[in-house]
Amino acid sequence: MKTSDFVDKLRAAKAKPLIFTNLDGDRIHPGYHLTEIKAVTYDTVDCGGQKNRWNETILQLWVPSNTDDDYMLASKFVGIYDKVRKLVSINEQAEVRIEYGDENFFPTAYHVAGLRSDKNGLFVVLEPPATTCKARDRARDTKSASCCA
Repeated sequence: MKTSDFVDKLRAAKAKPLIFTNLDGDRIHPGYHLTEIKAVTYDTVDCGGQKNRWNETILQLWVPSNTDDDYMLASKFVGIYDKVRKLVSINEQAEVRIEYGDENFFPTAYHVAGLRSDKNGLFVVLEPPATTCKARDRARDTKSASCCA
């Protein structure tokens, strides 16, 4: 999901608690903090020798040991984002990722698989990333015989 789409959905549900879940429905604990916002540019070369470049916005969450029982409201999350956006050059078209880890979530930068809203809150469904071989994927897409350099 693009950063702009994610933030727009939060703005539209500003009075709702923001609840992050995994695909199994496990939730990030209430009382989490938005601890860091990263505007990341990746500049890579894959095993096929092709250069790749893309941007991501990484929103890092953390749950302190002494938390309250409330989820952050979407408006507070967006308020933090808006302050940081004035200090860091965020590409609004970049994919947004949620970085987190605890006993239910292995530590990684999750994809946003979807958002749903109901009377209890705005739910952000997180999906773990997967690895792939970009050269193999390109070869499959172009029906080429070789993939790696």
